[in-house]
Amino acid sequence: MNNIKKGILFVSLLLSQVCLSQASDDLMLYRKDFKNITGTNTVSVTSYTKNNNHYVYAGGIGNVDVYSLDKEGVLTPISNHELHMKKGPARGMVADNIGGTDFLFVANKHGNVIETFKILDNGALERVSLVEDTNETHLGTAITLQVIHMKKSSYLFIGGLEETPGLSSFKIENSGKLTHVQSIKDDETIHTDGIIGMFVHKIKGKTFLYTGGFQDNGISSFRVYENGTFKNINNISDNNTDRYLTGTYPVTGVTLGDNNYVIVGHRHHKYYKRNGFIKKTDFVYHGDGVSVFKVNKKGALVPHYILKDDETTKLQGQTRIEVVSVSKNEAVLAVGTRDDASIQLLKLNSEGILSKINYLETGFSIYYGLKSHRIGEDDFLIAGSFRTDFRKIATYKVSPKINREGKILKHTVNLKYKEDATEAQIKDAVETFINLKNEIPEIANIEWGLNDSTEGHSKGFTHCFTLTFNDEHAREVYLFHKAHLNLVSKVGPLLADVLVMDYWTKK
Repeated sequence: MNNIKKGILFVSLLLSQVCLSQASDDLMLYRKDFKNITGTNTVSVTSYTKNNNHYVYAGGIGNVDVYSLDKEGVLTPISNHELHMKKGPARGMVADNIGGTDFLFVANKHGNVIETFKILDNGALERVSLVEDTNETHLGTAITLQVIHMKKSSYLFIGGLEETPGLSSFKIENSGKLTHVQSIKDDETIHTDGIIGMFVHKIKGKTFLYTGGFQDNGISSFRVYENGTFKNINNISDNNTDRYLTGTYPVTGVTLGDNNYVIVGHRHHKYYKRNGFIKKTDFVYHGDGVSVFKVNKKGALVPHYILKDDETTKLQGQTRIEVVSVSKNEAVLAVGTRDDASIQLLKLNSEGILSKINYLETGFSIYYGLKSHRIGEDDFLIAGSFRTDFRKIATYKVSPKINREGKILKHTVNLKYKEDATEAQIKDAVETFINLKNEIPEIANIEWGLNDSTEGHSKGFTHCFTLTFNDEHAREVYLFHKAHLNLVSKVGPLLADVLVMDYWTKK
């Protein structure tokens, strides 16, 4: 290759990297759909692709809901399945292929069991195995599951909380049955008390598992062997200088070039009432942030970088960190937050430095229920909430930010009441709708009126409400606000039909 061609190639690669970086810096979340769930709430969410079809599994208290997901991000309900003893919530959920069969593994938190479901051709579930807790297995209050594939076998690693903290390994048989391999009980050295996050790195033929300890405020590294056994490598505790691990919660990781990183978030103990749930109550709140650790040649973790929360980010109460996309030089991450009720997009570069992108205020607290999923070239996030009044699951597309500068959002709601709705009921419904402005400050303005058209195309709609929002966040907060959900429950039975349209216009 001559020097001219080399120069053109270098410039081309440089430009492509610059364009990719610029594109990721301007990503945003846009809600595509939301659907009701049949259960009480959505605590965990996972997804799976089978025969080129995409499925979503939403687990809550007592059951798991199944949906299909299309290329536009639209959900279609398929089925729902009762958990053992109608307990739960379904916390750790992971789907994988074992010996040619697709399975969904569910940690039934208060049922103290691990349930294995076969994923059928239409995405629905069929329970094939159930493993109950024993004095040796640390499955009580099971929270997090991680499948690890070795050369000849696959293993399910299980982390628990509260009375029986520890880490366990089970061999996954081709039938879906779990056979116990090894368990270790939590102690003062390792961080396995409340494993809410786990991640696996495979480095030069060796397998390493990383666990976060919610109650003991730290993260641990383990070497996993071909037979499913494991041993501790190193342990890192919280401090107030170069890491944020009080209430270690989500754990994930990426490989960029020759570097392997583990990214760790936390829901600080200050966000919990000190009523006995938090074991070590002598903690000091030193802020919120996402910690990055680098993996050394021995698989051990080394503190590397912190992205600290500030007024421009939404990182308070992190409960889930999902890897949205990975290129050669950078990764895009999504952080779900319970206390900020948002999804924050972040970028991790090849040097292990985190930077903020954009965030969306979802309008509901995310409690572990966040999952990334790719269809073709499009990236989606599926989110749910532990809120029992919410009872929905939502999808978002991750795409370049739309310029809304100088614009406001108009949200129009047209109502047609049933013939047997009384004037008193309708008057009360109107007053409740108008009062939303007092309960949801994100509503910039609200007005309403009765239909006065004589063109004959009103199709029986009589009441029109127009709400004004200043940005994308405000609409989301309104849509899933308790006051709005209460309105829908109250007015819904009176309606024969409803027509909703949104549009952006100049201020």
